[in-house]
Amino acid sequence: MSVYFIAEAGVNHNGNKDMAFQLIDAAVAAGADAVKFQTFSADALASQVAPKAAYQNDSTDATETQREMLKRLELPLAWHSPLRDYCTQQGVAFLSTPFDTQSLHFLVDDLGLETLKVPSGEMTNGPFLLQIAETGCDIILSSGMSTLDEIREALEVIAFGLLGNQGAPSKQAFGAAFASEPGQAALRKKVTLLQCTSAYPTPLADANVLAMVTMRDTFGLKVGFSDHTEGSTASFCATALGAEIIEKHFTLDRALPGPDHKASLEPAELKTLIDGVRAIEISLGDGIKIPQPSEVGTAVVARKSLIALKPIKSGDPFTAENLGATRAGGGLSPMNFWRLIGTIADRNIDVGEPL
Repeated sequence: MSVYFIAEAGVNHNGNKDMAFQLIDAAVAAGADAVKFQTFSADALASQVAPKAAYQNDSTDATETQREMLKRLELPLAWHSPLRDYCTQQGVAFLSTPFDTQSLHFLVDDLGLETLKVPSGEMTNGPFLLQIAETGCDIILSSGMSTLDEIREALEVIAFGLLGNQGAPSKQAFGAAFASEPGQAALRKKVTLLQCTSAYPTPLADANVLAMVTMRDTFGLKVGFSDHTEGSTASFCATALGAEIIEKHFTLDRALPGPDHKASLEPAELKTLIDGVRAIEISLGDGIKIPQPSEVGTAVVARKSLIALKPIKSGDPFTAENLGATRAGGGLSPMNFWRLIGTIADRNIDVGEPL
């Protein structure tokens, strides 16, 4: 098992190119597998009257619209290739989340991404999910705000798109694709579901990490956890429960202006989280219950052996009075006690001598 750790830079570059590169450096230093940004056109993503979330109003100018805020946080298309190439040089994967059709095709057709992260807000956007599936990319799908029925509906659309050439899109065709063995095989190969709670920050009581297990059991797919809580506890729980992906927002400084900095980890905290995830990975082991190399020598010291409680002469029977168990540094296991009772000693055995 190896958890794939996505360090979510998101919009925490604040529209500053140098800061975007610094975020990559911080993620690499922390030991992340991938750095993820967000690719969108503010005009395509939000209407002029779209409100901001409460947490966004708290952390940005409450008088500006959501579109105006997003305009400041766009990652220019011209920055993507240099950021991707820099990630490659640093040995970390470059990922980005598309929020509109133009951004999707740019990431796949122009930038050559083979994995797409789909945000929770797109779970019910069937036409966009179909476009994503039709790219044939691997899909990491966050499930914030969703019910199991909504996740199933999304997976039906994705299964249809992954299979291709299934006729005209329709609810019936989506359901048939999802129910088919080829559709299920495509989902198992291509899709990872992330448990997520779309609150920034998420109270620990709302993290609901066990829902990740429920999704795995319900849909038979790979699962992971997109962590919006403060701190690392929820991610540690998800790792121990079998998450294959952990995603966590990070920033260079939580005091920076912007909607997501406050709910993000700073670089040292990100490293502590990733180190903890790796330690949990190691401690989980392979699940096979056998003596471990580090404890083999302890058995000789800690386990008891059968010994003579009294002098036993050759020809004497072994009895409960002359046979006992104590630590003796090796010898016959006490599990042989009942087998020996009533049998005859074939040699003289001194008191305390192991059999």
